[in-house]
Amino acid sequence: MKELDKKINSKFEGKVVRKDLTKLVKGNAIVPTYVLEYLLGQYCATDDEETIVQGVETVKSIISKHFVHRDEAQIIKSTIREKGTHRIIDKVSVKLNDRQDRYEANFANLGLSKIPISDEIIRQHQKLLSSGVWCILTLAYLPSDERDNTPWIIEDLKPIQISNINVSEYKRERANFSKQEWIDLLMQSIGLNPEEFTLRSKLLQLMRLIPFVENNYNLIELGPKGTGKSHIYSELSPHGILISGGEVSKAKLFVNNSTGEIGLVGYWDVVAYDEFAGKTKRADRGLVDIMKNYMANKSFSRGTEVYGAAASMVFVGNTDHSVPYMLKHSDLFDALPRDYYDSAFLDRIHAYIPGWEVQKLRNEMFTSNYGFIVDYLAEVLRDLRREDRTQDYRQYFDLSDSITTRDKTSIGKTFSGLAKIIYPDGIIVEEDAMELLELAIESRKRVKQQLQKMDETFEGVDFSYILKSSGKMIEVETLEILEFGETVIKEKKSGSEDTVEVSADKSEGPGKVQLEPKQKIIRDNQSGISYENLFGAYLAGATEIKLEDPYIRMPHQLRNFMEFVKLIADKKDPETEIKLHLVTTCDEEYQENNQEAFNNMVLSVEGMGIILTYEFNNFIHDRYIEMNNGWKIILGRGLDLWQRTGGWYDINEYVQEKRVCKSCEVTFIKLD
Repeated sequence: MKELDKKINSKFEGKVVRKDLTKLVKGNAIVPTYVLEYLLGQYCATDDEETIVQGVETVKSIISKHFVHRDEAQIIKSTIREKGTHRIIDKVSVKLNDRQDRYEANFANLGLSKIPISDEIIRQHQKLLSSGVWCILTLAYLPSDERDNTPWIIEDLKPIQISNINVSEYKRERANFSKQEWIDLLMQSIGLNPEEFTLRSKLLQLMRLIPFVENNYNLIELGPKGTGKSHIYSELSPHGILISGGEVSKAKLFVNNSTGEIGLVGYWDVVAYDEFAGKTKRADRGLVDIMKNYMANKSFSRGTEVYGAAASMVFVGNTDHSVPYMLKHSDLFDALPRDYYDSAFLDRIHAYIPGWEVQKLRNEMFTSNYGFIVDYLAEVLRDLRREDRTQDYRQYFDLSDSITTRDKTSIGKTFSGLAKIIYPDGIIVEEDAMELLELAIESRKRVKQQLQKMDETFEGVDFSYILKSSGKMIEVETLEILEFGETVIKEKKSGSEDTVEVSADKSEGPGKVQLEPKQKIIRDNQSGISYENLFGAYLAGATEIKLEDPYIRMPHQLRNFMEFVKLIADKKDPETEIKLHLVTTCDEEYQENNQEAFNNMVLSVEGMGIILTYEFNNFIHDRYIEMNNGWKIILGRGLDLWQRTGGWYDINEYVQEKRVCKSCEVTFIKLD
């Protein structure tokens, strides 16, 4: 067991579960993760292998005996009739029958409808009146000769969710984990393997949790298919509901004027719209207007009465084009339905998660380690909704005066949500607060930049902030603008558009780079970086090159080294010989294979005029390239700049500029 898993079990005994167990017990049951982990939490919340094995069998038995599969509904009904009573697991929704003055339950899988349910159960669990709640209940069968009398009786019912959580204990135990450990624990809790993600990628995943921890938070994520955009909203919490973007109506979402019934925003903490994008999709303009008012004012009115609610709104959908295409020819909201492609509506969005940065989910990206039982985490996050930390960033920073009130509110809510998720105890130092603030600013700036392109009445905003400790002003830019640049609509005159090109922050290429001492900061998830455009020009004139990098041993690192050698070969004159010396480390498990690999490399590049030598030194730590042309390049991560590719069938494996980077710094020093 990993050290982190040992600590998780020690500090949160009984509140964590091994995440691969969910797959073991799920079978063909169409049931959310939080339902399965609720059951696993009853029997498998331990690190004792024997108890886990017994617990898994118990949960499998419960699922087998009590979970209602739709194709077995008649068998379950027969069992209840024969036994008189039977305990089942099903999704239950309730409506008021005003003609008979009683509440009636509908069972999603069992297929029963209009089954009477007591007023007392409804008073205890009002969410049953919405679109359905997963429950464990005892259903009885009592035949009657009375006309129109149903034989089905709900004896007791309990929604599947943990109760009696201790948030003070949760906050207190946070102090026993480093920032990295806590983020990894949260990643494992949502089922992901933290080793496969950079820090920025982890934070983007955790941003999906903000609607669960922040009241009235409006979030949008658009990106390619297969990145798990909607998964969290259907699987993580019993307090969130995922609906199809095409199924939304005023009555379903807000209030039914004919019956007076409150819609989904009155019962759920998070209402998420799946498959929200699609230019041809139609929406009720009246619904869009009500949503605009609700997203801005936390209230809605239909008829004469005004209602308030705290539900957060999430919109997820797929993009139609690549990011460079959208930036050049339209904007990042390009894929939205026409009725929602409305600047006033989109201005209510607090943050835009760049879904194109989120990797498509592969098998190795899921975890089999320990994390919180998702229902436990969901209850903690719900409790933290009561706290307001939107002004916490002000202890360290001041936002630019040009940032509007709506922008500041958006930034504050995103910062507050991330802070409550990662620093629930409220203890956060300046450096860590800066990390969250910059992501919050970037997420709102992405919205505002696109609004400027859509509507010329939106003025430019200086999205900078000042460090109170030093007075230094820091400008925040979105990553896609650094990579690709953008065409911004400047103004409109007599029906024509004047545009200005904003260039990306890329090296200029051979012959155009001014060789000077400098520092290049590469951000997590940045693309467009290659050895050629990063430092290729600095190799000119060098005939002796020394590379010190402790990590040239894994297959992808050996690939990186050969790509570096190829660049040297491409830059040199054919008649020139270059001496290249590599100093790296080599653990015993790699030494035999790597020594053979390097010997083969020596022979393969000899005919190209490159004299390659190498040595193993297990005491080195620095990463740099030093050349006899007077330049030294300090590489923060060595040659290993990029995140893992998808392998042979991924174009990123062959094109450096397409690969996604890890964050690092590269410093260019002129030697005396």
